[in-house]
Amino acid sequence: MADGVDVDCLRVVLAEDSYLVREGIRSVLESKGDVDVVAAVATADDLLDSVDRLRPDAVLTDVRMPPGHSTEGIIAAHQIRRRHPQVGVVVLSQYADEAYVLDLLRDGTTGFGYLLKERVGDRSELVRALRETASGGSVIDPLLIEPLVGRRRAQQASPLGRLTGRELDVLRLMAEGRSNAAIADELGLSESSIEKYISVIFSKLELAEEPQLHRRVAAVVRFLRETPRL
Repeated sequence: MADGVDVDCLRVVLAEDSYLVREGIRSVLESKGDVDVVAAVATADDLLDSVDRLRPDAVLTDVRMPPGHSTEGIIAAHQIRRRHPQVGVVVLSQYADEAYVLDLLRDGTTGFGYLLKERVGDRSELVRALRETASGGSVIDPLLIEPLVGRRRAQQASPLGRLTGRELDVLRLMAEGRSNAAIADELGLSESSIEKYISVIFSKLELAEEPQLHRRVAAVVRFLRETPRL
């Protein structure tokens, strides 16, 4: 196991279910001798096993892999960072979809990268992203920066942007149909505290004085309408 990133040779585990694409990326990465692809695998399970055994500096993985071909790469990325926080993870995707990026970065950006697959022909960009994440940094494909910034601005302009993290937690649980008592139990607070939070939420969302149930429904509708869902 390496104690840090070897500046001379970066040890990488590669995960891609297409054999031709996988071997093509391996060839690109190893072409200059400063990257050693210590394992090249086709599934998320094999990726996790390889990382556990080989402790690479970084991982390069596709988003979609067997068995479900959905977000196995992102799920594996979170598992890798939990098990081996020193390992950087760069996710490759052919989809310029903000939802994938937000899913990847939901718990923080440290050690994560997201690049579009069209970057596989740009070796310097791939290696830079791998080294950056292995050093604890983060890399997001430039083509996705503007949409993400636009989304953030829209969220800040919304009344929901006035809510604190705890108030958002309460509103999210309201949107799941939880009662005040159930919300209190989930968050480890008293029911009276939840009632105070809900009152503040109504005020910040500028919901007019009307029956409690109507305001509760209005708050939930606004949350569902304006909160990105992955």
